[in-house]
Amino acid sequence: MKALRTHEVGGPETLTLDEVEVPSPGKGEVLIDVKACAINYPDTLMIRDLYQFKPERPYSPGGEIAGVIEAIGEGVEGYSVGDTVMAGIGNGGLAEKVVVPAGRMFPVPEGVPFEKAASLLMTYGTTIHGLKDRGHIKEGDTVLILGAAGGVGLSAIELSKAFGARVVAAVSSEAKGEVAKKAGADEVVIYPREEMDKAASKELANAFKAACGPNGANIVYDIVGGQYSEPALRSIAWEGRFLVVGFPAGIAKMPLNLTLLKSCDICGVFWGAFTAREPEKFVAQVKELFELMKAGKIDPLVSETFPLERAGEAIAKLESREAVGKLVVTMD
Repeated sequence: MKALRTHEVGGPETLTLDEVEVPSPGKGEVLIDVKACAINYPDTLMIRDLYQFKPERPYSPGGEIAGVIEAIGEGVEGYSVGDTVMAGIGNGGLAEKVVVPAGRMFPVPEGVPFEKAASLLMTYGTTIHGLKDRGHIKEGDTVLILGAAGGVGLSAIELSKAFGARVVAAVSSEAKGEVAKKAGADEVVIYPREEMDKAASKELANAFKAACGPNGANIVYDIVGGQYSEPALRSIAWEGRFLVVGFPAGIAKMPLNLTLLKSCDICGVFWGAFTAREPEKFVAQVKELFELMKAGKIDPLVSETFPLERAGEAIAKLESREAVGKLVVTMD
């Protein structure tokens, strides 16, 4: 079988398409014939050894897949060969077949395409955990979302609206703003791509404040980081929650006096660790996502698909912050 693997530290250009042995499922595992693998920001970090987890090389990036069960190991119950499933696996998904612990899988609801099934767990899973467990979202809240046109950002728009919140979407272009509006955003703020000086940062903070309204943002959902975090924090409401989700623009240095002035919280959102530490709550939230999808309240936007041999291009596009919605690698 074919697998796109990393053999050395570096960018997507260092990945190689290898011919490897088909793995066999062990006790409690299944072999999945992968049909689709979504690309996520951790994929860009892992191959450069910049992520919290550093798998032993060589390995395939790709932590979110959908496919069909091809073989079942000892002790696995509730699944059969031929079942359509999706799974969050951390890495290994950019391969034609992958062995997955049965506890990391979920049946794919009938009628959901592989590309959308592969795009649900990490993005919407991160966001439902972030908004509910860390942000304590409630009806009537105002949510400011940075990087609102990417896969995680769009999930934040849809879930915030599903939970009865008002959404201010912050994006880097008018085109991305239109995508955010189509997903349900109530207001859009365009922030600059170029480096901001103090005056420009203050101007952006004022734009966030104007869009969020006189009471500010009850929740800031920060997927971007860098120079955008402080202006967003300046627009937060009294006792607001600033959720740290990711930092493709760099790790922000925040003036902590603002947390005192607003009596607000800065909270980390580490979904991967959450799924391992609280598996029952994780499973319950995935079931809730299925119900929201069934009700038509969430629908992953797959903007582009790539064949396995071009998966490096998908990773590069996400890394350069050019992606809208989800980028998915398909094996067929």
